[in-house]
Amino acid sequence: MRLRLVKQNTAFDFFSSSRTWLGISLVMMVIGLGSFLYQGLNYGIDFKGGTTVRSESSTPIDVGAYRDAIVPLELGDITISEVFDPTFGVDQHVAMIRIQTQEGQEAVNSDIIARVQVALQAIAPDLKFVSVESVGPKVSGELIQTAAIAVVLAIGAVLIYIWLRFEWQFALGAVAALVHDVILTIGIFSELQIKFDLAIIAALLTIVGYSLNDTVVVFDRVRENLRKYKKKDLKDVLNISINETLSRTFMTSVTTLLALIALFVLGGDVIRGFVFAMIWGVIVGTYSSVFVASAILLWLGVKRDWTNRPDANAGTQFANIDA
Repeated sequence: MRLRLVKQNTAFDFFSSSRTWLGISLVMMVIGLGSFLYQGLNYGIDFKGGTTVRSESSTPIDVGAYRDAIVPLELGDITISEVFDPTFGVDQHVAMIRIQTQEGQEAVNSDIIARVQVALQAIAPDLKFVSVESVGPKVSGELIQTAAIAVVLAIGAVLIYIWLRFEWQFALGAVAALVHDVILTIGIFSELQIKFDLAIIAALLTIVGYSLNDTVVVFDRVRENLRKYKKKDLKDVLNISINETLSRTFMTSVTTLLALIALFVLGGDVIRGFVFAMIWGVIVGTYSSVFVASAILLWLGVKRDWTNRPDANAGTQFANIDA
């Protein structure tokens, strides 16, 4: 007997309150954009600029102890991570310590570096700094611009992909869902002032891919059912399609969330921001695939004549996946 989180042959009406769900999404997007414009994001070292120090010692690294030793120096945002490499010796322990640029300075000065080293030597007496590299505010500004371009290009590529695979109505619905997910993710980071760095950009791009996968599964089933139920209203076809893929969508989201929650609890501070973005993205991505993309498609309408094209049967493999 297979485990099912969603029973077979569900018949939920996902469009009975579609205006309410779209209204909630719109309000949340306005709040997120308002927060972003009013207080901005809490940029991390990647975007603010800072100095990366590579340390080495024979004492095993305790990230928590390192952080506790540096915090009293009041240097602002600090990231500490242990470096693993199979070429390291048994007594060779390497850490990367990133310190944000101090106010009014282009880079962390040598006096601060020396203070950090003294603080850490209280934990590992033989600790030494083998390299010190700095990233200035100018380079960080270019990273912000490049990251924004990467997200926009990803969404643009999705628009073209869905347009070619389905029809322009499907493309606009999918892109609306992706824009919804990205705005809500950026908004929650702005509202909670969680550190925003390059790892979060990676999470945003991953969220785009995850949300797109869910949307394509639903749209594939919609296209299949448009051929199967030629006389049914589009609303009924959409409801049938979402219900038929609901078990797969729910199971995928739940199993992904289980892994992400474990990482959030046990993964430590280094990846916590990234994992939080992924958890939030999976939730809003699943929601938008059902309530945003499909609602936009219903609003735009779909012509039935295109389903008779020779290539109309292509790409239905995703729709046939059922949990």
